[in-house]
Amino acid sequence: MAETYHHGGLRQALICATLEKLAAGEEPPSLREVARAAGVSAMAPYRHFADRAALLSAVADHGFTLLHQHLAAADASGEGGAAVIAQGRAYVDFALANPALFRLMFSGEKRGSIPTGETAYDVLSRRVIAIAPHASAPATLACWGLVHGLATLALDGRVAPLEGAAVDAALTLLVDGLVAGGSTAAPSRA
Repeated sequence: MAETYHHGGLRQALICATLEKLAAGEEPPSLREVARAAGVSAMAPYRHFADRAALLSAVADHGFTLLHQHLAAADASGEGGAAVIAQGRAYVDFALANPALFRLMFSGEKRGSIPTGETAYDVLSRRVIAIAPHASAPATLACWGLVHGLATLALDGRVAPLEGAAVDAALTLLVDGLVAGGSTAAPSRA
């Protein structure tokens, strides 16, 4: 018997169903679970996703799009070092508000293609280049490593839940060093 039910936005509905399950604190679901949540047959997801990994990759890509939007909005809220600090706070806030999605985005489950267009990292990099052109690549990596580390430590319960002021203070230390023209050379071991 042929399926008579047609779901016009099936791909997006499957991504949304997965996001809902992740937001509810569930593990990344199977295609069958997502199909059930979207109200379609168990075979319907295969029209858009070859397997569970392809679905989870699409969900992670969606998460990176959301993260980019959050960082771009934070970047637009200030200038120079203040914009870097705002981005850092937005990054940590995004992770804490979307813990399962954030973990999926950076897990081995994500096997997507290289993103096209501007990424969240590009937003950060562009701002860091403006304030620390002498060390833009290592400075961008240091900023990203700091906020990603803070977010991960908070999600893992290794540090108290982070308040905006704590993230701001940590980033201020880093940004102040960048603006002051901190050397990228390793310190001497005399």
